[in-house]
Amino acid sequence: MSPTLILSIILVYFGLLLFIAFRIGKKSSDNDTFFKANKNSKWYLVAFGMIGTALSGVTFISVPGEVGHFIEENGIKDYDTQFKYFQFILGNAIGFLIIATVLLPLYYRMNLTSIYSYIEQRLGAVSYKTAASIFLISRTIGSAFRLYLVVLVLQRYVFDAFHVPFAATVLISLGLIFAYTYRGGLKTIIITDTLQTFFLVTSVFLTIYFICSSLNYSPTQAFEAVKNSSYSQIFFFEDYQKGHFFWKQLLGGIFVTIAMVGLDQDLMQKNLSCTNIGEAQKNMLTFTCIFILINIFFLSVGALLYLYAEKNGIAVPIVDGVARTDLLFPEIAFNHLTVVPAVVFLLGLTAATFATTDSALTALTTSFCVDFFHMDKAENQHSPEKQVRIRHQVHLGFSFLMFLVIVLFNILNDESVVKMIFKVASYTYGPLLGLYGFGLFMKTKTVNDRWVPFVCVLAPLMCWGMTTYAKDLFGAYQFDNELIIVNGLLTFVGLLFISKPAVGQTRF
Repeated sequence: MSPTLILSIILVYFGLLLFIAFRIGKKSSDNDTFFKANKNSKWYLVAFGMIGTALSGVTFISVPGEVGHFIEENGIKDYDTQFKYFQFILGNAIGFLIIATVLLPLYYRMNLTSIYSYIEQRLGAVSYKTAASIFLISRTIGSAFRLYLVVLVLQRYVFDAFHVPFAATVLISLGLIFAYTYRGGLKTIIITDTLQTFFLVTSVFLTIYFICSSLNYSPTQAFEAVKNSSYSQIFFFEDYQKGHFFWKQLLGGIFVTIAMVGLDQDLMQKNLSCTNIGEAQKNMLTFTCIFILINIFFLSVGALLYLYAEKNGIAVPIVDGVARTDLLFPEIAFNHLTVVPAVVFLLGLTAATFATTDSALTALTTSFCVDFFHMDKAENQHSPEKQVRIRHQVHLGFSFLMFLVIVLFNILNDESVVKMIFKVASYTYGPLLGLYGFGLFMKTKTVNDRWVPFVCVLAPLMCWGMTTYAKDLFGAYQFDNELIIVNGLLTFVGLLFISKPAVGQTRF
């Protein structure tokens, strides 16, 4: 598939998104539309659109690629990944249910625009700013990592042919996203993400069909081939010290979900745009079912990709001397299948990645404008016109910040992106778990507000020390996604040390 054709498809795709954004932004571009979509979103549109936001290009490329990742010691391959990711997905599902039954009712009862306003009412102004800052850092890094992956693919298979530098490719991608999100905000995102999720889901099923056809597999034969392959093991109970041990993955999945979804302004902002709590909970439960199903198909794609690669002698692409499993899917789609599967892959990848990034930019802008400029408060002194102007500047600022993070990540990273995202999330989202855990469960206590930032910095630093010196401290024990639990607990204990009796029992 030629670079010119790939570029033409992407431009047509963005033309469609810009058309939708123009139509919505033309009707209204005020803060109520941008931050809350006028609080009249249809739950089924939110549920379907959230799939694209939650999955991203990382799931689309990195999860299938990780199915065949292995560690080789003394000439013996130890498949460290396979379908172990499904253990994590089961934990995600439990986490989504906790969000729907515990956090969403709290947010609706308090009528929040930014979910971090809860921390302000419960613990104080400094704690509130700390929680909002943690989100801004976490979401900027996480979304930049996700966008990095699709930019890497575009660079390798499109822009290298035109001798465009990597930084320019990042700038072009972010410029296009900024163009269709800066006016309509959440109102635009809910519509465009629904469209992009449609492309994503369609692409997954068609990709499985095309690969099976290339391997001459019927659906039954494909199922048997995956089941009997070396990639299909799901549950790992043998060694609790390994990173893929079942309870590590399950518990990690639960708490990563609570932190990265339930305590994250991005996905919660969509939920809070529904008319009432009942609609929001229906959205969350529907989303959970679709999320589990679609991840099963992504893992199946991964196994089929490796079976196809083995049959046709295709090696995992090498970048700067490092085997990049992230690039196996695009390598097969663009260079070893026909034009139609390549187009399907391209649309799915573009939809998955940009659905995540556009949503993140909107959430980052919302959080900064509400949590630091207080644009949701009646006492805000800025005129509506000036508020919109400030909001545009904040939106542009976060776009540029994401650009810097991606360029830096490209210089430093040599790992699978999905690994890096959850590794970083364990450090950055852990303090949010501790803050909300303290607020929800320690009803008779509050904190010495000014010391909260120190606790929220110290806990991740302690976790970093534990993982860096894990062999010396814990022997063969390997930290994985359960690190976020440790981080949250350390934050919680730290908050207990700086706590004091509350004046009466707290309302929330």
